[in-house]
Amino acid sequence: MSENTVVATDAAFDKLVAKGVTLVDFWATWCGPCRQIAPIVEQIALENQGNLTVAKLDVDQNGNTAMKYGVQSIPTLILFKDGEPVERLVGFRPKESLMSKIRPHLPQPANS
Repeated sequence: MSENTVVATDAAFDKLVAKGVTLVDFWATWCGPCRQIAPIVEQIALENQGNLTVAKLDVDQNGNTAMKYGVQSIPTLILFKDGEPVERLVGFRPKESLMSKIRPHLPQPANS
């Protein structure tokens, strides 16, 4: 993990995704594609600070949440908006493909 992402757990998951826009990366240490997408997820977290919370949930240590959201293959990225899942992205994807699904849910800048 980095300073740009938070660790998600079964115990604190609902509170984590309750408000705002949160991207949750469901992953495991043994998953090759998870390691491939990790730097992209980190970039997205860094570039969208203040508008997007990015969390990583290890499915081996937090199986209840993975089961609750029907995560059957990893990496799975689920975008939550005020506690509700609004996008599900399964497998490795390039950054722009991810952002094309995330961007419409981010807060829009106010017109000055």
